[in-house]
Amino acid sequence: MVRKGITGGAGLSCADDPGAPGTVTVVAAADTGRALRGRRDPGPLLLVCDTVSRSGVLRALRAGAVVLRTADLTPQGLTAAARRAADPHPSIPYPELSHLLANGPSDGEADRYGTRAPELTPRQTSVLRLMAEGHANAAIARLLGCSEHTVKNVIYEIMARLQARNRAHAVARAVRHGLV
Repeated sequence: MVRKGITGGAGLSCADDPGAPGTVTVVAAADTGRALRGRRDPGPLLLVCDTVSRSGVLRALRAGAVVLRTADLTPQGLTAAARRAADPHPSIPYPELSHLLANGPSDGEADRYGTRAPELTPRQTSVLRLMAEGHANAAIARLLGCSEHTVKNVIYEIMARLQARNRAHAVARAVRHGLV
C-alpha cells in the first residue's frame, strides 16, 4: 500500500532512471522473500514489507537492502530508511540489530559470498558478545575476571579473524556470520 503524497511530505521524489546516482529502488511486497525474488537491480534497495521475519531481515541484509515494515511507514521513517539505503555502508537500526544479536542465523551458515563463518574460541565469543552490548574493555575485563590487557589481545584476535576495521565492524561481521 502506498500512501498518497508520502514522497512529497518526506522530502523525497520519484526518479525515472532507477540506476541514476543517489537513486534508491523501493520495492513494496508482502514479505522480504517476495520483495527480493528475482531482484537483480544494482544500487541501493529499500524493501517496504507487511511482515518481516528474522530470516527475512537476514536475507535483506545479505542483499544489501534496508527493510521497513509497512506498519512503520511514516514520512520520517521512509526518509530515514531511504537515506540508510543510499549510504554506502547502511546501518542497522537498534531493534533489528538487537533481534539479530539475540537470535542470529543457524551455526555454520554461509555468508553472501559463500564463505563459512570463522571459528571463534569461547573467550573470543564472550568478549564479542560483550562488545556487541557496548561494554568498554575495562568493563569486559571485570565481567570476565581477566586483565584489560587480555581483553585488548582477544579483541585484536577477533578483528583479525573477522577481518574487521574497528569494533563496530567486528560486531557487524559477527552478526552477518551468526557468531553472536
